[in-house]
Amino acid sequence: MRVLLHYDMEHTAAGLDIVTCPEHDDERFASLLPDAEVVWHVLRPLTAADLDRAPRLRLIQKLGTGVNTIDLDAAAERGIAVANMPGTNAQAVAETALLLMLAALRRVVPFDARTRAGRGWPADPSLTGGELAGRTVGLLGGGQIATLLRGMLTAIGARVLFTTRTPRPDDPAWRPLEDLLRASDVVSVHIPLTEETHHLLNAARLALLPPGAIVVNTARGAVIDEKALLEALASGHLAGAGLDVFEQEPVPAANPLLALDNVVVMPHAAWLTRETWARYFAVAEENCRRLVAGEELLHRVR
Repeated sequence: MRVLLHYDMEHTAAGLDIVTCPEHDDERFASLLPDAEVVWHVLRPLTAADLDRAPRLRLIQKLGTGVNTIDLDAAAERGIAVANMPGTNAQAVAETALLLMLAALRRVVPFDARTRAGRGWPADPSLTGGELAGRTVGLLGGGQIATLLRGMLTAIGARVLFTTRTPRPDDPAWRPLEDLLRASDVVSVHIPLTEETHHLLNAARLALLPPGAIVVNTARGAVIDEKALLEALASGHLAGAGLDVFEQEPVPAANPLLALDNVVVMPHAAWLTRETWARYFAVAEENCRRLVAGEELLHRVR
């Protein structure tokens, strides 16, 4: 079975003919699609035009959870199955969200720059940071990532609240969205991007956060209105942000958020650990086996 791994990484597996293609190499990708029976997809959007070049394609296997970068309707029209693998990157993403919270609170970006320039100490008093212990952290979402992060934050000594689309009145930590925002010193996003969640954190909702709050996003960039976030940071209403995702990806160097030293950034790499890759490949290989055997796929989306 010919598998096209759309990522710059070599991998071998018994019974699979795996070819790789860096995400930025569109010419090579187009040349490999005609023979592909399975695409192992990471982040570069997979369009209807791509699928038209892949007459043998039977399965698009998302390496991760979010399938917003796959044209699901085009895949369905062509009889191509789509599957993801929820939970496989949850530990890595939860740890990264915690990392971004701490980095924003402790002003790691300017400290790093000053230290490398030989001006780290004496420390500028304006860079005096804060601790998570005793602060209220609001989580948007109640899935596996948010649940793991909730445990980490509780162990540190933070007060944790969360919100979900479906109310959970049996959990005293659950709050409606607006109430959660009003109470949160740090808010962290862990929900998928849908029509309903696009720009969920807009100017009006960001204004509900207490002065000096921190915003963290390791989910999807467009859940937050970047223009509104920039204005809230520039005005001083928000003290900082930790962003692994952006509305446009790869994030362009001209994005004004990148110029702020109270914003900690990563390139949509919260999931990127050796352990995550091992879990990804285990599920992807099993679904290839199931495809050949005519068995039900794990985590089929469409």
